[in-house]
Amino acid sequence: MQDQHITSAYDRDLETIQALIMKMGGLVEVGISDSARALDTKDLELADKVRAADKAIDALEEQVNEETARVIALRAPMGTDLRTVLSVMKIAGNLERVGDYAKNLAKRTAVLVHMPEIDGANGAIRRMAKEVELMLKDALDAYIQRDADKALDVRARDHDVDQMYNALFREFLTFMMEDPRNITACMHLHFIAKNIERMGDHVTSIAEQVIYLVNGELPDDPREKGSYVNTTADTK
Repeated sequence: MQDQHITSAYDRDLETIQALIMKMGGLVEVGISDSARALDTKDLELADKVRAADKAIDALEEQVNEETARVIALRAPMGTDLRTVLSVMKIAGNLERVGDYAKNLAKRTAVLVHMPEIDGANGAIRRMAKEVELMLKDALDAYIQRDADKALDVRARDHDVDQMYNALFREFLTFMMEDPRNITACMHLHFIAKNIERMGDHVTSIAEQVIYLVNGELPDDPREKGSYVNTTADTK
């Protein structure tokens, strides 16, 4: 009976943590969508909302870390149970970073509204952000369903995001060479595109944690990455 009680308590703890992860993931999905829409529509109020919402994402990550630390201390999980707890911590960390990149996109929106618009750039960035948002939704679904195949599909789609970034990078170079007055706006847009590409990397890391959770090991093949100039994206 005591073992059953311990198991039941552990299951409840995991359900609590899983609920926090899904709440966090939902906020991050909204952050990706809203930050891209704010740029596309020049909506500074929406951009401010994204920046403010990042605090809630950070707070949820802290809560996840506290809960997982408590579970490890009280339940001393082993084997699959320990793998689950460690994966949750890493997933929360990746979600927090995606939220940071969405916040940075919103910050640059406030600057770009005062600059000449680069033809087609906002729509292309919004499509790129939408792909990452869909990848995140599928990665979280894969986590809930413990579906390694779906997680592998998310991992493969990161290559598409890389290709979208490559295309935008080349377009921005063209615009800058054609007219030096475009340089400042294109530099901001480039950093936004790079931030979204990095979002895709973190979503892919979430998918890989799902694979680890289900199979007990990470994929042994390297991710297929597009060839692009490695530039530094915004952090916090």
